[in-house]
Amino acid sequence: MAKRDYYDILGVNKGSSASEIKKAYRKKAVKFHPDKNPDDKKAEEKFKEAAEAYEVLSDGDKKARYDQYGHQAFDGGGFGGGGSMNMDDIFSQFGDIFGGGGGFGGFGSQRQRVAKGSNLRIRVKLTLEEIANGVEKKVKVKRKRQADGVSYKTCSTCNGTGQVTRITNTILGRMQTASPCTACGGSGQIIDKRPSNSDSQGFVIDEETVSIKIPAGVVDGMQLKVTGKGNASAGNGISGDLLVAISEESHPTLQREGDNLHYDLYVSLSQAILGSSIEIETVTGKVRLKIEAGVQSGKILRLRSKGIPNINGYSRGDLLVHINVWTPKTLSKEQKSFFEKMKNDEHFSPKPESSDKSFFEKVKDMFS
Repeated sequence: MAKRDYYDILGVNKGSSASEIKKAYRKKAVKFHPDKNPDDKKAEEKFKEAAEAYEVLSDGDKKARYDQYGHQAFDGGGFGGGGSMNMDDIFSQFGDIFGGGGGFGGFGSQRQRVAKGSNLRIRVKLTLEEIANGVEKKVKVKRKRQADGVSYKTCSTCNGTGQVTRITNTILGRMQTASPCTACGGSGQIIDKRPSNSDSQGFVIDEETVSIKIPAGVVDGMQLKVTGKGNASAGNGISGDLLVAISEESHPTLQREGDNLHYDLYVSLSQAILGSSIEIETVTGKVRLKIEAGVQSGKILRLRSKGIPNINGYSRGDLLVHINVWTPKTLSKEQKSFFEKMKNDEHFSPKPESSDKSFFEKVKDMFS
């Protein structure tokens, strides 16, 4: 099932201010809050959906990526920007919007936190070919896991809720706030027994090979998420996530510009005059180009759909081949004599036609 547009979920538009987005989210969160809709799965899903939309639209960088690439900027190929958020994620991240620890004037005060392990971050380098075609990478990750034989018991400070609630009297009435329990770190459980090879939290470090499916069209700096492949949590909590930052390697002959690619093709003077057939490498394999006789230096040949796929999967960019006529720097006596004779020959005199656009017109066409 396709995801709904984040702006539609919150009922705002792209031009809405940060305060308008926050106000719209709070309205949705109040309406679908689980404590106001007990045992209502549809309301809970709408609550999570609104939180996911707000997580992206309230962050300037995430919002810009979403505006450009849509949902695929975060969850292409099975990754999520906020889709895997649980209730504890929502309450811990946006508790200030709820007026405390997740409740609206008392709602959520007894909600038990679900502890989550810390996230891990790695950087994956990709070639242009891998970006163009998509790739599955296997990386070795050192993760914390619970040691064999470790046991936990309920934290006596928070009685297993993972949070401590405080009620204070103000001129506006009684105000309730909640914060993570400092005794257990918000997990609701503390160490009971642990083996000697584990750390103070009952963890050991293991190396695991993680498979990452990277969709075609990713861009440098984009971050993908592999759910549950971060560090483990104490007790019955859930593991953190593995955050994968994309790093694009430079290509020896191709330059990327969005979804389009640029290639500088140098042809000899004789090839330009007589025409030629030249084979070049692209990200999808070899392509043979027909160079027309009399081709001018600076001409751009556009090869449709030979560029990078759009991250949303709607289209594919083009390959723009820039023709550069190579002028020889040294000539033999016979060659030099020939060109001396051609100095005043009308066939060698420049006669630009209306179809021979200037450099600035070509640049304008490239970006239009």
